[in-house]
Amino acid sequence: MIYFDAAYIAKCYLNEPGADRVREVAYGSDGLASCELARLEFASILKRHARERHVTRREMTAILKEFEDDEKNGVWQWFAVTSELLDKARKAVLDIPSTVFVRSGDALHLACAEEHGFEKVYTNDRHMLEAARYFHVTGVNVLTDNG
Repeated sequence: MIYFDAAYIAKCYLNEPGADRVREVAYGSDGLASCELARLEFASILKRHARERHVTRREMTAILKEFEDDEKNGVWQWFAVTSELLDKARKAVLDIPSTVFVRSGDALHLACAEEHGFEKVYTNDRHMLEAARYFHVTGVNVLTDNG
């Protein structure tokens, strides 16, 4: 099973640059997982694409249906956002050197991946990739790495 952040989840459903490579990795895995936060993040990404007119309302509805069908069919395993997970992420953020930039959502993803035993987190977010080691996981960007 592999851990995708919301940007990679979006590439599974939207024709964004690098989507073909992300989908290849997804299809080759034995399962996909993420923090439940990614469900909200994906909805926000999709809404942005509609607002910017990269997808029509009809396309957005079809993408949401495909995503929901995948959820029902067990394609995605979601890990809950708990008080303990939030506290773990908070403590990690406070311990990270001040020269490292990490957003709260990224910290939550990284803490979630670590908590659930993932060694790698798949993302193309440069800040998340840099912060990953402070959460004892490796950031992998299949758009630039060999994954």
